[in-house]
Amino acid sequence: MKSKAKSEISPVMRELSTYIADALKRPLPREVVEKTKHHLLDTLAAMVSGSRLLPGRRAVAYVKSLGGAKQSCVVGTRLLTTAELAALANGMLAHADETDDSHAPSLTHPGCGVVPAALAMAERERRNGGQFLRAVALGYDVGCRLTMALHAYDFRDVGHSTHSFGPTFGAAAAAGALAGLDAGEARWLLSYAAQQCSGISCWMRDEEHVEKAFDFGGMPARNGVAAAAMVASGFTGVEDVFSGERGFFVAYDETRRIGRSPEPKRLAHELGSTYEIMNTNIKRWSVGSPIQAPLDSLLELIRTHRVRAEDLERLVIRVARQGANTTDNRAMPDICMQHMCAVMLLDGIVTFESAHDEKRMRDSRVLALRSRIELHGDEALTRAMPSRQGIVELRLKDGRELRHHTKAVRGTAQNPMTRTEVDEKCFHLVAPILGKKKARALCDAVWGIEALGDARELRPLLRA
Repeated sequence: MKSKAKSEISPVMRELSTYIADALKRPLPREVVEKTKHHLLDTLAAMVSGSRLLPGRRAVAYVKSLGGAKQSCVVGTRLLTTAELAALANGMLAHADETDDSHAPSLTHPGCGVVPAALAMAERERRNGGQFLRAVALGYDVGCRLTMALHAYDFRDVGHSTHSFGPTFGAAAAAGALAGLDAGEARWLLSYAAQQCSGISCWMRDEEHVEKAFDFGGMPARNGVAAAAMVASGFTGVEDVFSGERGFFVAYDETRRIGRSPEPKRLAHELGSTYEIMNTNIKRWSVGSPIQAPLDSLLELIRTHRVRAEDLERLVIRVARQGANTTDNRAMPDICMQHMCAVMLLDGIVTFESAHDEKRMRDSRVLALRSRIELHGDEALTRAMPSRQGIVELRLKDGRELRHHTKAVRGTAQNPMTRTEVDEKCFHLVAPILGKKKARALCDAVWGIEALGDARELRPLLRA
């Protein structure tokens, strides 16, 4: 029976499971190491800053009430709990403030699922910094390929949440590698990840961002760690969840609705040569992804033409249809397009503090500007997806009409931020909570992560 099962393992599963099992021993190219450090620091900073926001506070209170073995830390606190619960809390923290990274082709936020899972398991297993870093890069490779194989944008349009599916597999791969699973166990790991996959895109209706933080970060991170921990403890499972009768891609074949079947081969396509972390975006602004391009354009016009808020007669913003739908006059500042553009006009910049200042949503000057701002879903920009472009058109009281089209947002794979820019962003996110000295030490520790002998050495730097 066992030999028959093994003979039914597809080439894709063999390649993918072997890749996961060998990940901690496989050196990464220099540029991939550097980019992985960018995303590791960016996600840790998101966790720290998110620990003081509503989704973060809810997550911390929840896991604190459950107790558990002291395996892994909850960032921004002195709490230690099980790896699964730490991953859940830290995943919610990482997506609490909309400053975490995103991967446009897969329509996922990989960091908030992968990094919390990798941190929790690295602590549990006492892995070193180099192994931690390689596991993170692995998680991006597996998670992003998963939803690309499902045709991410079509998959989302029929109601599934790509933001939950891909990161679950990415978190499982990262945690499984750190747990020391071999290739056979990695196949079971992926089956447990598939069984725990869920998510529907009604998260768009979550007004307080608590469920969304769970859907994007907490649930995938927790489920990935759980899959790894269960297999490491002796759980067995289906040898190849991606092929054969009633498999994953059979269950999620949306051909009748979207006209295209899944492409399982994409799971293993160019593994080891194309690293998806290189195609992942870091946010320049601590706001929702669709707002990034308009803020870039607006800042350019403000600085080039010395535009002031009192000069404005009308502002028209054009983004992809989906982006307009998710940011149009929302109740939360950091995901409200009109509000954030009004703040940019008034302040000449957007900071983490201004993006999360709910009181300003009732400010008379902000509201007066918002009444002059129009948001439109643009079909040409919709067709340009996954490139998140934005067009800003200004009409000023002196008769001038200004326009700027951002095609490559700063921080995207096409226009990446430098190490200095990432360091500056993360330091300013972390310093108000940890203090400047500890914030500097945390940034420096990530840039030199290879020197870390045990992931638990990061704990003092992550406590508030």
